[in-house]
Amino acid sequence: MAQARIIPRDHWRDGADASLWKGRIEGVDVGTDTTVLFYATDKIGTGPRWHVHDYDEIFILTEGRALFTVGDQKIEAQAGDVVIGPAHVPHKYHNLGPGRLTSIDIHCSARWVQTDLDDPEFA
Repeated sequence: MAQARIIPRDHWRDGADASLWKGRIEGVDVGTDTTVLFYATDKIGTGPRWHVHDYDEIFILTEGRALFTVGDQKIEAQAGDVVIGPAHVPHKYHNLGPGRLTSIDIHCSARWVQTDLDDPEFA
């Protein structure tokens, strides 16, 4: 029978600012088929660049507001919303402000595999 366990924040946190939820837990490292990324930024207009995955991604906004571009769709989301990014569909998002944007991004894969793309909005 599998055992429950805890992964302390110090084991996945990225960066010196302990107040920001940034980092990741790769499923392959903990024996699951799911990878979890934690993202946070205080900078308005900042967020992950245009990219794509070979698997679905689920974004859970825990703080702030974001503008998602998923394929050709624009979606404004706020804390409490969940956005689904289908496999093979390029996407990005950024902080709309005011204040901090924090999300938990669930990657339906044991490993985080991302292909960064040229952003068609800046071509």
